[in-house]
Amino acid sequence: MNSHTSHAASTRQMVVTAAEPLTPAIRAVTLAAPDGSILLPWHAGAHVNITLPDGSQRSYSLVNPVPDPGATAAPVAYHLGVRLSEHSAGGSRFIHALKVGDVVTVSEPRNHFALADSPCETVLVAGGIGITPLVSMAAELKAAQRPFRLVYAVRNRDQLAFLDEVQALAGEGLRVHCDAEAGQFDLAGLMASLVHDEPLYLCGPMPMIQAGIAAAKHLGWVEHRLYFEIFSAPEVLAGDKPFEIVLKSSGKRYPVPADKTILDVLVAAGEDPIYDCQRGDCGICQVGVIEGVPDHRDFILSDAEKAAGRLIQICISRSHTNELVLDL
Repeated sequence: MNSHTSHAASTRQMVVTAAEPLTPAIRAVTLAAPDGSILLPWHAGAHVNITLPDGSQRSYSLVNPVPDPGATAAPVAYHLGVRLSEHSAGGSRFIHALKVGDVVTVSEPRNHFALADSPCETVLVAGGIGITPLVSMAAELKAAQRPFRLVYAVRNRDQLAFLDEVQALAGEGLRVHCDAEAGQFDLAGLMASLVHDEPLYLCGPMPMIQAGIAAAKHLGWVEHRLYFEIFSAPEVLAGDKPFEIVLKSSGKRYPVPADKTILDVLVAAGEDPIYDCQRGDCGICQVGVIEGVPDHRDFILSDAEKAAGRLIQICISRSHTNELVLDL
């Protein structure tokens, strides 16, 4: 996962103990406490926030390929896998420049993508660097002796990171798909083939997530059968216009430019909103709407909640009206 994220999580200084390329574009980085002490525990799906030199933060999934029930209970290191983005806002470039001995500020682990209990086989689907949280899920499922299979889709074979690890974990349950060899991966077709209420965990680029959401709706999947985590940050859309927000508690007004989010504006103004993912898929930044019509772009609210217009995810959604009065 790669995004801006909240300063609310506690942080500590950690040292880079290993950094090496996994593919031409993906780098593995290992972080540990300077004194070698035990780090906070975590479960599959968790991420940590890395502070960049400009003070902003990015989130990266924690990777564990060891199928041991206690593998992440008392870790001495955190392992990351980071893809260098062509359109990086600084995060992936910073991670790729790290070398052994460098010190970075790292948050406590957080998890909005944890495995749920299920009697059915679990299906894991990764698109590109979306494999990172799914490696840990495969390890956790194997340690718990729960049935699963894993589909790993990439554009080209040289983009396959952690391949040896997932082969060892999934065995015959691993399917590798390369677009360059077999054409575009048919996610909708895979989902249509799941007829036993299998939960599906999906992580990858935005088009893949959108295809998964559309397929789940078309197939009539019940809520909480499709779980997903988004790796790409939202972009400014054509036609986005400025608007103004009003905070109910103080009456303060803030203009929101077309290329900034409500959250960007509030943070820059010295307000203290709670947030984490900044992609509209965790629900942490949700606030009430008193007046105005939200332009919903999140992946949290139901269709009915969006139609009601009384809630908004301030990290990504905008306004159809010139003014929004928020319950802040």
